[in-house]
Amino acid sequence: MLSFFKEYKYFGIVLLILSAIIITIIYSILKPEKVLPIYQPSMVNFEMVDSTVQYKSKYHKIADFSLINQNGETITQKDYQDKIYVADFFFTTCQTICPIMTDHMVQIQKEIMNDDELMLLSHSVTPGIDDVAQLKRYAIEKGVNDTKWNLVTGDKKQIYELARKSYLAVKTDGNGDEYDMIHTENFMLIDKKRQIRGYYDGTKPEDIEQLLKDIKVLKKD
Repeated sequence: MLSFFKEYKYFGIVLLILSAIIITIIYSILKPEKVLPIYQPSMVNFEMVDSTVQYKSKYHKIADFSLINQNGETITQKDYQDKIYVADFFFTTCQTICPIMTDHMVQIQKEIMNDDELMLLSHSVTPGIDDVAQLKRYAIEKGVNDTKWNLVTGDKKQIYELARKSYLAVKTDGNGDEYDMIHTENFMLIDKKRQIRGYYDGTKPEDIEQLLKDIKVLKKD
């Protein structure tokens, strides 16, 4: 009996290794691909969502817009047609979380520079201060590439409604001032159908890493 096991020892080892390889291949084939959620207003913290859309549970998309970028050019949804993009809300004079968020946007810009499917879009929540000249100075200072990243200003009502009704990403301070906004650290990942596919903390490196991974997932979708 002992001689039998000795004779077939190597065969058994090979069979064991082969079995492990086959199991791994089967698992990789059967393992479901990650699919990103499609965020609806009812899925998001109500503080970030305008009351008129808080309970909407399907068919939510980013609304049409017309804003002005750092070069004085009109930017609309057509400039982002068939693009995956990352959006956020900021203001150039912010000294708290904005510098960190902008640095992380610069990091994302570097990662997507050679990918024509990907862009960035940053909305000023203080358009009265952030005119074209101010945005241009900020863009130059931060290394914004005009072909990949638009910093936009414009009508405050429109930006407010985009923030609260489309991107579901900005708070109000509750003091009753018309179109008053408190920007948050949120980065939003938007797909080619203008749907929100992810929220990320723009101040956290680990969230930026996850965002970059999710972009790859979305490109396969």
